[in-house]
Amino acid sequence: MSDFVDSPTGYCYRHPNRQSFVLCQRCGRTICGECQIPMPVGVICPECAREGRAETREQQRVHAGPARVRVARAAGRYASSDRPVMTWSLMAVCGFVFLLQVIGAGFAGQLTLSGLFINGVPGPVTDTLWYAGVYSDRSGTWPGIGFEPWRLLTSVFAHASVIHIAFNMYMLWVLGPMIEGVIGKWRYLVLFLLCGVAGSDGVLLMTDGSVPTLGASGAIFGVVAASIVIMRRMGLPITQLVVWVAINLVFSFIGGGIAWQAHIGGLLIGIAVGFIFFETRAERRRRAQSWLLGATGFVLVLIGVFPAII
Repeated sequence: MSDFVDSPTGYCYRHPNRQSFVLCQRCGRTICGECQIPMPVGVICPECAREGRAETREQQRVHAGPARVRVARAAGRYASSDRPVMTWSLMAVCGFVFLLQVIGAGFAGQLTLSGLFINGVPGPVTDTLWYAGVYSDRSGTWPGIGFEPWRLLTSVFAHASVIHIAFNMYMLWVLGPMIEGVIGKWRYLVLFLLCGVAGSDGVLLMTDGSVPTLGASGAIFGVVAASIVIMRRMGLPITQLVVWVAINLVFSFIGGGIAWQAHIGGLLIGIAVGFIFFETRAERRRRAQSWLLGATGFVLVLIGVFPAII
């Protein structure tokens, strides 16, 4: 094994000062252009190339028994170093918030079995977290409703029912680790939050402001959109993700009670952030990346509070 120390996700493990979005197809570590060794199934790192040659010789000598042991050890090393911690954390936060929603509805006497699984969980916690355009308005048009712009973000972590959160968390569990492994956990968190706020902005801009919405689907659409952009720029197949987006957009428009406006908002910002991540991946452009992401966040917040400004 090499003596190189694994670098943070998004940087070559052999050259920690070189940013890259390419992973070794065998061990999953990030590798720069100099360290990429082409193979029929993609590219691998120099270490894995050496190990592959050694394993081939060992297989020829003892039929493959010890080789299987080494492969299993390599798989364990990959699993321990590249776990999708941020994806799991986001899922945990959403689950915890939904539990609070259910408890709040129960204490308020508003919890029903049909509401829990299908129709929606009301209650004081849900009422505190969801978002509607009226919460971005301080003109007094809506009596009894104040200016509460933080709902642009809190609504992302709340869900209407068991079916709602189960579907969103399943999509996050399936799709999140892929993009988190490519761009790194902190960039992934920024992507999720920006797309979540963008979903709320979509609701603000494309509804009359009276219908409350909640859920992480806008953020998830943004995560998928960014994945499509980055994978396309890397020359990887994107057909399955494009089909997923198309099917879910159609379902959003024809299905009742679905905030398609949040999906559109998250999708558009996901595309933009995906381009930012890929085009500023070089180390010398990291400052530009930070500025662009900061500017994107500022614009999204400005849109969310604009009705209170004018």
